[in-house]
Amino acid sequence: MTSGGSRTRWIVLVVRVPAEPSRHRVAVWRELRKIGALPLGQGTWAVPDVPVFAAGLARVVELARRGEGEIVTLDATGREEADGARLGALFTAARQEEWTEFLADCGKFEAELDKEIGSGKLTVAELEEEEQSLERLRRWHRELRVRDVFGAPAAQRADHRLKACVLRLEDYTERVFQAVHGLDARVDA
Repeated sequence: MTSGGSRTRWIVLVVRVPAEPSRHRVAVWRELRKIGALPLGQGTWAVPDVPVFAAGLARVVELARRGEGEIVTLDATGREEADGARLGALFTAARQEEWTEFLADCGKFEAELDKEIGSGKLTVAELEEEEQSLERLRRWHRELRVRDVFGAPAAQRADHRLKACVLRLEDYTERVFQAVHGLDARVDA
């Protein structure tokens, strides 16, 4: 596999789903977004032709058929090297936007921990809430990693940022443990 250039094969989907009821169109649209499909124009989407997208594409086809729609699926490569490179660049830019959003959410997670520590809110209930937030970040990170087949620039920074979030939660967990058990932070438990 190249970095999204002309040798990459693409699957192009032309999707038509009736306007009503809208839930079918929305379900197809959501599934395409979920798998990371690249919108090319009205009802036209593309993904790299790699196995990681197969199950999601099958769900898209099923959802469209369930809504009495139709999908034309095409195998494609760029006619010229620049065409394939352009698709690869667009796909990677979309992943870069997702990684940027992920990084912002990591920052929100860390800010929330800072706020809880600063206000002395060291409770088991709050810890459970923060553990759920970290699990959401982990799940999102896994999903992004799977569909980022060309390696967007921010991916490595996101890996490091997630590890930092894990360490921050470990520190918060220790603080909650100490608070709940009435331990002085300076004494080893």
